[in-house]
Amino acid sequence: MVAIRYEDIVKVPKALLHDHLDGGLRPATVVELAAEVGHELPSTDPEALGRWFAEAAHSGSLERYLETFAHTVAVMQTTPALRRVARECALDLAADGVVYAEVRFAPEQHLEQNLTLDEVVEAVVAGFVEGSAEAAAAGTPIRVGTLLTAMRHAARSQEIAELAVRHRDAGVVGFDIAGAEAGFPPTRHLDAFEYLQRENFHFTIHAGEAFGLPSIWQAIQWCGADRLGHGVRIVDDITPGPVPTLGRLAAYVRDKRIPLELCPSSNVQTGAVASIADHPIGLLRELRFRVTVNTDNRLMSGTSMSREMALLVENFGYGWKELQWFTVNAMKSAFIPFDERLAIIDEVIKPAYAKLIG
Repeated sequence: MVAIRYEDIVKVPKALLHDHLDGGLRPATVVELAAEVGHELPSTDPEALGRWFAEAAHSGSLERYLETFAHTVAVMQTTPALRRVARECALDLAADGVVYAEVRFAPEQHLEQNLTLDEVVEAVVAGFVEGSAEAAAAGTPIRVGTLLTAMRHAARSQEIAELAVRHRDAGVVGFDIAGAEAGFPPTRHLDAFEYLQRENFHFTIHAGEAFGLPSIWQAIQWCGADRLGHGVRIVDDITPGPVPTLGRLAAYVRDKRIPLELCPSSNVQTGAVASIADHPIGLLRELRFRVTVNTDNRLMSGTSMSREMALLVENFGYGWKELQWFTVNAMKSAFIPFDERLAIIDEVIKPAYAKLIG
């Protein structure tokens, strides 16, 4: 098999379902925006700040990992700042070969300068539109859908769900809950999920990252999640062996083709898995779960979609066929209409990989 070069991974089309807007800022942008609002940073040197984020996030604790967001959220409190961050996000993803992305953020965390929730959403969507137009003009087209996130430790999920539905025809394609899992089960937000189901709207739930099978079970069976944000702990319901045995929950997730938004580098940083080589993504792919590959937080993990794919190539020996499989899985699982998903798969993704697979 011909070795896969990193520069070729960058060029190939990729689809991304799990990426946090406040976890993907350019370090230089954080420095500039912090100076404007007088926010104190660990370093004002962009390169050193980028290293600090990665080192601080690499703690083995989801709670410690989440603390790094205090600095990015602090500089995302005005319409110009939100619009700039979203614009740069679209450009950075497009430059990395991402042709479809769903980027999530929590509007309730961006109200310190008296913006309304609707103004926050409008600023971010406008930034994505602007960045996508620039990317297309540069020959790297990308479509960005927005997911609105409610914080699971707060009590605004119903309000954010209604906000998402209100903007469903203006760039918002889904809903999510995020934050520390332990002590904050998804069932606390049942009213929001029931409302979304009545509105025929899509949602994913952070589950099975820092907490185990009960979190996944609740997300699916109580809340009705379309996808699992991370879901890596589903492996706890699989008994290893020459022929692995699936427990009832794992079998249900596989049978129902419930997508797993796996984030390899992030899962190592938060202690969900020991290393990339130990990541259950290998086993889950072999067992044909609906596995997708994602970045989670590009700044905190010092990563990109190309880097995540390169790590899988390096650790699992994957070739173009496997990378196409992950990409098509993600596109099949996107929250945009079926015909639009199919067009990207048939007209963009498969033709590009066909040239490489032969």
